[in-house]
Amino acid sequence: MRVLIADDETLVRRGIRLILSQADDLEVVAEAADGGEAVELARHHRVDVALLDVRMPGTDGIDAAVRLASVSPHTACLMLTTFTEERSFSRALSHGVAGFLVKDIPPADLITAVRAASRGHAVASPQLTRRLFDRYVEHERPRAAARERVARLAERERAVLAHVAEGLANAEIAGLLHLSEGTVKATVRQVLTKLSCDNRVQAAVVAHQAGLTADRTAGTAGTARTAGEHA
Repeated sequence: MRVLIADDETLVRRGIRLILSQADDLEVVAEAADGGEAVELARHHRVDVALLDVRMPGTDGIDAAVRLASVSPHTACLMLTTFTEERSFSRALSHGVAGFLVKDIPPADLITAVRAASRGHAVASPQLTRRLFDRYVEHERPRAAARERVARLAERERAVLAHVAEGLANAEIAGLLHLSEGTVKATVRQVLTKLSCDNRVQAAVVAHQAGLTADRTAGTAGTARTAGEHA
């Protein structure tokens, strides 16, 4: 998997390169100090995953991700961010980025995230997930519309979606709902299709907008409630 790192701080780029070099299946093929350079390098190096700092001089990471979607659509973009840059989340989500990672992410989690993004999965640092979705829910889409979309799902689909919204992987969801991992994977695909979502991040946003929560006490595949059902 071919990786590009874009950050205006040389030490940050070198640190990320060092971490990724520990994985035999990852290769850092290019480094950039700004978003414009990142776009040009991604075009010429067949990059699978681009790690883009949200805040860079000139072309920032979000604008670079937007341009990459056009010139290199096979490149998955992961945004490197801090808690102070939450205002950028909704703009990035609307352009289909693969996810958000805080800059102090543990090395093993960074490697896992890059691998997941290269396979088309959406990822986010756990500590960002709740703040990301709460902010997006509050400012971006009517909750009533989200509840209407979620209401079209079957019980199992709603249960799986509720756990996707918690940031859980397929294997974790399978364990909680007593399903096979293959069944969960297929159900996630069905949910994305029914909700007209491109990835798990967008589906999770819809779930949070709808107030969908997982019931961990019942332990069955049919336990998920919307805000209206709690009222």
